[in-house]
Amino acid sequence: MMETKAYIHRNRIAAVVGALEDGGYRNLSIIDVKGMLKALASKEQEYSIEVGEKVITEVKLELVCEDESQTAEAVRIIREHARTGSPEAGWIYLSEIRSALPIGEV
Repeated sequence: MMETKAYIHRNRIAAVVGALEDGGYRNLSIIDVKGMLKALASKEQEYSIEVGEKVITEVKLELVCEDESQTAEAVRIIREHARTGSPEAGWIYLSEIRSALPIGEV
């Protein structure tokens, strides 16, 4: 299994989630985060006192795929639908999952 994390501009997340859902991906986590992706416009930035730099609100998308082909397809969908016209529209990180344990009755 692979975990896919993608940091995406906020204005692209709806298109990405819709395309992933159309592709059969259902168990998605979507979290607003402050990050330092290149802003598409100055109004997208705000100054963070905690960081001491300008930041934007971006979205961290997480999903787990069963195998390499499912992961490759998810990455393709994310890359296609997260494009902003900027060369650095976000980042995708892949991590291998050693095990997955359900939470529930023991």
